[in-house]
Amino acid sequence: MPEVIFGRGSLRQVGESCLRLGAKKVLIVSDPGVIEAGWLEQVIESCRGTGLLYACFQEITTNPKDYEAEKGAAFYKEQECDAIIGIGGGSVIDIAKAVAILATNGGRISDYEGVDRIEVPLPPLVMAGTTAGSGSEVSQFSVIVNTVSKKKMTIVSKSLVPDIAIIDPETLATKSAHLTASTGLDVLTHAIEAFVSIAATPMTDVHAKNAIKLVAENLRPSVASKLNSEAKENMAMASLQAGLAFSNAILGAVHAMSHSIGGRYPMLHGDVNAVLLPIVMEFNLLAAPRKFQEIAALLGENIEGLSASEAGRKAIEYVKELSLDIGAPQRLSEMGFEEEMIGAISELALNDACMITNPRDITASDVEALLRKAL
Repeated sequence: MPEVIFGRGSLRQVGESCLRLGAKKVLIVSDPGVIEAGWLEQVIESCRGTGLLYACFQEITTNPKDYEAEKGAAFYKEQECDAIIGIGGGSVIDIAKAVAILATNGGRISDYEGVDRIEVPLPPLVMAGTTAGSGSEVSQFSVIVNTVSKKKMTIVSKSLVPDIAIIDPETLATKSAHLTASTGLDVLTHAIEAFVSIAATPMTDVHAKNAIKLVAENLRPSVASKLNSEAKENMAMASLQAGLAFSNAILGAVHAMSHSIGGRYPMLHGDVNAVLLPIVMEFNLLAAPRKFQEIAALLGENIEGLSASEAGRKAIEYVKELSLDIGAPQRLSEMGFEEEMIGAISELALNDACMITNPRDITASDVEALLRKAL
């Protein structure tokens, strides 16, 4: 895990954090939404205040693309930068990491798909997450769309763990209710998938369990009001802890499928997860009933006198109800997913790195059946 600076106003420490890592000129990676909200200006002021030179790169879209990473890396070199700041949600931070890979290792970003393919150390990375969702600011993942094959590439490497992660809950006050709901359900998916992962450990379980509990208690009020600072702070902590959990325990079938769908369709990652999570939970219940029993208790369900499987089903129903309450999409078809894509998406999902740690063995026909349920 990186060094973590957490708390209201912590975004102002970005410049000083870069100085501590020896930076002289930083590339600040951001996007139009962050700029509009005023957070980029705050980062620039922090850099100016510490005497850091800077350049800004903001040509990023939802579900970040390979050519965006390549353009960012060329700009990094042209500007003679020696460190990178990422300020934004998962798309921004994933691109910032991809820029770091290409700036030091060269080649195409597709060369690094998979596990541990980065050979040359990366420049200092300071990542400031603004969505309470992706957890990318503390993880060893970068997920980038290959625009040729139309699939999301999962890049996994300890090199991608940022040096410093800054989590400022104040940045959450500018998010819409829809984005708050979408990213919050991504947090819950991270926590649940990490908790039932076959690579889970007692350390990752601590983070995953606390994240599940925090989401259950705070996602509804966070969606309901931009001004609920306590709920925002707790959701920021949930995102951080879920990120630490999945970075070390990896994920499962929900993310394997949502990565594959996200490469083909411009859907919000959290919206796809919202639809898939309860369906995959139902599939995985057979493999880890006691884990799902514990999830139900963490979600606040009364499970007294119930068997592990019965309690696990209460956890599944809770997730469905939460998704409905906060206005998340309920079907993939609502977002434009087409039935004829099920076969191709199933094959892609089966080969995603996240599928390896799913607690229940899964085949292409299983994935097809799950996608049909979600349609």
